[in-house]
Amino acid sequence: MSFTSLGLRPEILRALSDSGYETPTPIQSKAIPVIMQGRDVLAAAQTGTGKTAGFTLPLLHRLSTTPQRASRGHHHPVRALIVTPTRELAAQVEESVTTYGKHLNLTSAVVFGGVNINPQIAALRHGVDILVATPGRLLDHIQQGTVDLTQVEVLVLDEADRMLDMGFIRDIKKILALLPAKRQNLLFSATFSDEIKSLANGLLNSPTLVEVARQNAESELVTHCAYFVAQENKRDLLEYLLIEKKIGQALVFTRTKHGADRLAKQLTKSGINALAIHGNKSQPQRTKALADFKSSTARILVATDIAARGIDIDQLPHVINYELPNVPEDYIHRIGRTGRAGSPGEALSLVSRDEESYLADIERKMKKSIPRQQATGFIPKPASVTALENADTRPPRPPRPQPRQSGPGQRPSGSGGRPPMQGPRGDRPQSQGSQGHRPGSSPSSRPAWRRD
Repeated sequence: MSFTSLGLRPEILRALSDSGYETPTPIQSKAIPVIMQGRDVLAAAQTGTGKTAGFTLPLLHRLSTTPQRASRGHHHPVRALIVTPTRELAAQVEESVTTYGKHLNLTSAVVFGGVNINPQIAALRHGVDILVATPGRLLDHIQQGTVDLTQVEVLVLDEADRMLDMGFIRDIKKILALLPAKRQNLLFSATFSDEIKSLANGLLNSPTLVEVARQNAESELVTHCAYFVAQENKRDLLEYLLIEKKIGQALVFTRTKHGADRLAKQLTKSGINALAIHGNKSQPQRTKALADFKSSTARILVATDIAARGIDIDQLPHVINYELPNVPEDYIHRIGRTGRAGSPGEALSLVSRDEESYLADIERKMKKSIPRQQATGFIPKPASVTALENADTRPPRPPRPQPRQSGPGQRPSGSGGRPPMQGPRGDRPQSQGSQGHRPGSSPSSRPAWRRD
């Protein structure tokens, strides 16, 4: 099957040809005809399957062949709304809209947080046909009255499962309440959880289910391996692997924002050009870091799971789990960044002792074992040895020898000139000038146990 056989407009086919695309992916060949028919769609597709083109291509076709509804005012309102969970994914989707629609007379814009809102307001004021947005910034525009959603013909919720995971369900419901009841709805999700099914039941009208394999064929090109290493030796092992395996470019995952910053700084200090990307970075910082990584200016990009959502890099050779995710599905999303477009990829995981249960969960989810590898000098010691080393293994202090009783004027033997504590409760022997004195000695004489 070719794109030509799908019935897309010649202008769209020309844009596809300009980009070097001729054959649709499975999700595209299944979704495009159904969407072009105007039906609601519930699609299960992961990042890397070509799902973005799966909805942008038929969306462009529909809007360019369907007359615009009569609108109030002199500026035409938004005709299609695409909602995504992250800024990076929003930027990627809008880039696809621009690329595939460059020969069409349609306008588009993207709005997300972390950047100045005024240029977005200016773009919306001129009117756009297709708006790509993250939930929070879209609600900001709605509250300020800078966007008109009353004429939306098509709604796309992209990576709906991630939006629910990130707590956007209330924002999504607020947005849905402002849209016209008559519209086409497209919901794309990597998983069909109970929450997604509930959302779909309230949103979609007799939807067509479009589903491709859980992992696309390209995932078979990904090689997995795990290195067991003590937590404190992870960075040394990472640097060793980068050198030993001659890794020129890698996306490295950490669990926390602080951990991503710290690791990127440490790698840079060691002479490895690395940048961090996470939710606390400003949008210009995130955009520049991603651009530098794509252009190979930065060798390593250290990312958290949320920030990495939407990162789409062709022929990325390595994904490294510096820290394993505690949710198995996140491992699937991480490794989906490599092994694309027919190119092989490698997923390396550095596993500390407290992460072994996470690895077991991941293997159960994937229904296969991840091979273990060893790096010379980085083999962690058994738990029993580690516990022994962490314990106080100093030999017990020998008991102090008990001196034999000595008379006045004699040094107590074995005392080194200092006597043991005397008295029924360990009281110190009475000194000169006290009420009592030892038998056979005068109060004025220096006690045998006292030495200047």
